[in-house]
Amino acid sequence: RESDHRAWTPVTYTVTRQNATVQGLIQGKAYFFRIAAENIIGMGPFTETTKEILIRDPITVPDRPEDLEVKAVTKNSVTLTWNPPKYNGGSDITMYVLESRLIGKDKFHKVTKEKMLDRKFTVEGLKEGDTYEFRVSACNIVGQGKPSFCTKPITCKDEIAPPTLDLDFRDKLIVRVGEAFSLTGRYSGKPAPKVTWLKDDTVVKEDDRIKIKTTPTTLCLGIVKSVREDTGRYCVTVENSTGSRKGFCQVHVVDRPSPPVGPVIFDEVFKDHMVVSWKPPLDDGGSEITNYIIEKKDTHKDLWMPVTSATVKTTCKIPKLLEGREYQIRIYAENLYGISDPLISDEMKAKDRFRVPDAPEQPIIKDVTKDSAVVVWNKPYDGGKPITNYIVEKKETMATRWVKATKDPIFPGTKFKVPDLLEGCQYEFRVSAENEIGVGDPSPPSKPIFARDPIAKPSPPVNPEAVDKTKNSVDLSWQPPRHDGNGKIIGYLIEFQKVGDEEWKQANLTADSCPETNYKVTGLTEGLTYKFRVKAVNAAGESDPAHVPDPVEVKDRLEPPELILDANMAREQHVKAGDTLRLSAVIKGVPFPKVTWKKGDHEVSPKADIEVTGVGSKLEIRNTVHEDGGMYSLTVENPAGSKTVSVKVVVLDKPGPPRNLNVSDVRSDSCYLTWMEPEDDGGSVITNYVVERKDVASAQWVAISSSSKKRSHMAKYLMEGTQYLFRVAAENQYGRGPYVETLKPIKAIDPLHPPGPPKNLHHVDVDKTEVSLVWNRPDRDGGAEITGYLVEYQEDGADEWTKFQTVPMLDCVVTGL
Repeated sequence: RESDHRAWTPVTYTVTRQNATVQGLIQGKAYFFRIAAENIIGMGPFTETTKEILIRDPITVPDRPEDLEVKAVTKNSVTLTWNPPKYNGGSDITMYVLESRLIGKDKFHKVTKEKMLDRKFTVEGLKEGDTYEFRVSACNIVGQGKPSFCTKPITCKDEIAPPTLDLDFRDKLIVRVGEAFSLTGRYSGKPAPKVTWLKDDTVVKEDDRIKIKTTPTTLCLGIVKSVREDTGRYCVTVENSTGSRKGFCQVHVVDRPSPPVGPVIFDEVFKDHMVVSWKPPLDDGGSEITNYIIEKKDTHKDLWMPVTSATVKTTCKIPKLLEGREYQIRIYAENLYGISDPLISDEMKAKDRFRVPDAPEQPIIKDVTKDSAVVVWNKPYDGGKPITNYIVEKKETMATRWVKATKDPIFPGTKFKVPDLLEGCQYEFRVSAENEIGVGDPSPPSKPIFARDPIAKPSPPVNPEAVDKTKNSVDLSWQPPRHDGNGKIIGYLIEFQKVGDEEWKQANLTADSCPETNYKVTGLTEGLTYKFRVKAVNAAGESDPAHVPDPVEVKDRLEPPELILDANMAREQHVKAGDTLRLSAVIKGVPFPKVTWKKGDHEVSPKADIEVTGVGSKLEIRNTVHEDGGMYSLTVENPAGSKTVSVKVVVLDKPGPPRNLNVSDVRSDSCYLTWMEPEDDGGSVITNYVVERKDVASAQWVAISSSSKKRSHMAKYLMEGTQYLFRVAAENQYGRGPYVETLKPIKAIDPLHPPGPPKNLHHVDVDKTEVSLVWNRPDRDGGAEITGYLVEYQEDGADEWTKFQTVPMLDCVVTGL
């Protein structure tokens, strides 16, 4: 029976031996046994075991441990792990014994001092560079079992391996708010790497929601009940002395968006519709807003009515309103993960609340000139709609019709310069404002103004100076003021002061007595020194004075002549024929010098007009011709000295006729013309020559070349036997010069040559005083018909031939022999 039961269970009835094997027992259970003997009479009493027997296998020492591995090696330690033996010998393992053997030694030595049940152990105190073998044995209550197989020989030295990182997550992870997520992976490296977690470059710290778990081979970052703030770029870094590895994951914790940002703006309100706008949510939940849901509610009812759920804009038209009713608007934002809480507007009554702008206040007129004025006004109430334009109108004070000052829009400024006013006329102005509803009432008319330039005092005269002096007078000169104050300069007031005195005296009593920019101050005392100043005067009053820079001593002076040349007295002056030549210069000197104009070494032409004034001289020649060109000189002389300047005048005209026109190489259909350039090119480069011909029987000249720049030409296409005249003219940029003609006609024929000698000359009869000769025609006639034959004779032994006569025929009787 089982020890905890009272009922006995029979095992067998047929045992005749003194032993039996009981089958079917349960391992780990405790049993009692009893035995009774039986014969033919019956069964005797039972004999019972005195104590319970526990059913279990027989106990032996354990098998050898398995999978002994070296996990880490340093220069003075080795870490080993192993698995338990397959069979513990029927009794629990009570300890493990780890042994080591130094290579080269025979015996193993126990390295575990105390009772050890862990299957991982680090052997320390080893010597760097030594090589060891290790083995491990398991022990139970029976004893120590067989040792495991030895490890391979292990040399004590630090192992180095760069970190490796194998991640279980991808580059991007999307998580709903409230859900948990974890980032896991495996790593390795020797020495053991340091693991660091970062979020957006900030170290991640553990708290109630964030947990970090790191084992020698695995890593894990876990976050429970995620919130939107958990969104970010997570980085895990595995680093040891040999290097580092990084892994990244962009985590998006998504949620429904936050409510749209208020307040709700009523951009437009009408009796039957409104236009509202709002701002997007501050947080879109990590996902783009897909649409907004807009609802409306009559404040007298509790029912929200849908308007639209398909808009993506932050503005919406609310239609189908009842005039006079008050409404509220409710707006939701929606993304892929849900709908936000609503944004609810204030109450707004459906009615037309916009109108045309009010009339501006009376405008102010500024900066009036003779043809313009600046109109300035204040912005009026816009009627509920933005002002888009201002309309400025003008009219003459006595007129009744207002006219727009411009057709262009005037906005956003509140001033406008009205152009095109008539000088001296009186004007009024008014302004109207316009919005999209319409044009408002005009402002009251402005105060009338006259269109004329405002007059102010002029600025001082410019550069006053003493230009001459005598023993009792000083001549002053100046330039007009830079600004006349928009008024006509009436004249100038001149004042003088003795050096040392404080009082300024007037040289002229009224400004109109000195309208010019010069004045002679008289009545001064010889030998004294005076200061001078000049004021400009207009209708507004006197300007500030302009002072002559230095005091002037009153006395006669002697100055040598000085010439200030005008631009027309440059070194070389070009003038076109027919135009007017003007040469002028300013002359200074005291006393005023004598003026002399010359051309070369001679007096200038009588046609020249010479004018001498108190400040200069001018020479003028009208209708210039080429002969007026040459070197002109101006000499000024007084007792203090003399001065001469010269200028070369070139009169630009048509060129003169070409020279030495010659005809050569005459043929039946051509001839060759040559000539020389004109003596006078008219002051300009010869651009081309014009060549013409004329049949002597015709009155018309025919051009055969008009663009040649050469001084020769081959005249072609002549008619044989015709007599021609030729002429040539030169051209420059100022025109064509006169022609030069051939002196006599040229006949178009080929050139003639002497004929060849007659042939077969012989006598046919001889007498005592005469000889009869005959001959044949020569082979060539020289290009013309033979007109006769010259017959000559010579006495034998003589050197000279004697002419007899010329005969037209092929025979001759020579007499007088």
